[in-house]
Amino acid sequence: MGPPRHLSLIPDNGAKRFEWPVPFSDGLPLLQQQRGRATVVLASGDPFWFGAGSVIARNFAAGEWTALPGQSTFSLAAARLGWPLENTQTFGLHAAPLTRLRPHLSEGLRSIVLLRDGPAVAELATYLTETGFADTQLHVMEALGGPRERTRSMSLTEALLGSFEHPVCVGLEVRGAGKAFPKASGKPDEIFETDGQITKRPIRALTLSALAPQRDEHLWDIGGGTGSISIEWLMCDPSLTATSIEPRAERADRIRRNADSLGQDRLQVVHGTAPDALSGLPLPDVVFIGGGLSTELMNWLQETLPVGTRLVANSVTLESEALLATWHEKLGGDLLRIELAHSAPLGPRRGWKSAYPVVQWSVTL
Repeated sequence: MGPPRHLSLIPDNGAKRFEWPVPFSDGLPLLQQQRGRATVVLASGDPFWFGAGSVIARNFAAGEWTALPGQSTFSLAAARLGWPLENTQTFGLHAAPLTRLRPHLSEGLRSIVLLRDGPAVAELATYLTETGFADTQLHVMEALGGPRERTRSMSLTEALLGSFEHPVCVGLEVRGAGKAFPKASGKPDEIFETDGQITKRPIRALTLSALAPQRDEHLWDIGGGTGSISIEWLMCDPSLTATSIEPRAERADRIRRNADSLGQDRLQVVHGTAPDALSGLPLPDVVFIGGGLSTELMNWLQETLPVGTRLVANSVTLESEALLATWHEKLGGDLLRIELAHSAPLGPRRGWKSAYPVVQWSVTL
């Protein structure tokens, strides 16, 4: 079994051949039908580095398969370019959106990217231009390790005019005046599309610190607003997952757009009101309440969530602050009052303009 390109490289030996269909997942039932027969699956390079190996391994018992890895595309590309892989970021974008690059784009970045086909090179060049990195140098490598191998270095303009043969990967030397995202929590407010309902940068940084994301954890972001909390949560580590729950349809749509454009397309967005919208969702390790705080919601969370779930809630109004004080007395945890002021014109001089104070409650159930 394998793609037509792989099967064409194997001499006819009388074995029965199956073309692996597109999308890839459609081939698994076909492979499972071959149980009990000696079967070979052909795939490029290292099957466990952005390859087919992990998907097949998840669907078969350990004793049913043996992997014989070849040279990965990343190793071949690094060897052609002379780049140390430990200092080069690698991305498998053959089945993922180009926006996955966005949080990493910065002047001087070196990256090797797997693409789905030849036309995707022009799409990549367009994306880099639109994000402000128009001076990026591309090293386009086709059919690495095979008789059709070809490597060419070019500008984004040349890439837009070129023609490329699958399989293709691209080495990026990122240059340009595009805005790089800071690595710390509290990303700039302006990277988010918003109607004004957003947890502002300083409060967001303190909130992410209180949420304290750890590997493989899942977040519920209740009252998502712009989605900034759950999006920044996902940016902390690729193993993290999140669900944003938002009662207003236009805001739920905006959260989806923000997540997609900022490379966090794995965010699940639920249009609905908590606690009703929470039933049936995968249980979280951490919950953030940015909106919709109520006694009904707090009772539901306490009764439903397992012991050890972390909870962080922010409030601005006196009513929600009083509710947090009540639950703090009931369950304990930390209660923090955050007061910030920014400089602003005051006649011919400057003075401090205070923002509404935020009360933050953190507790482990």
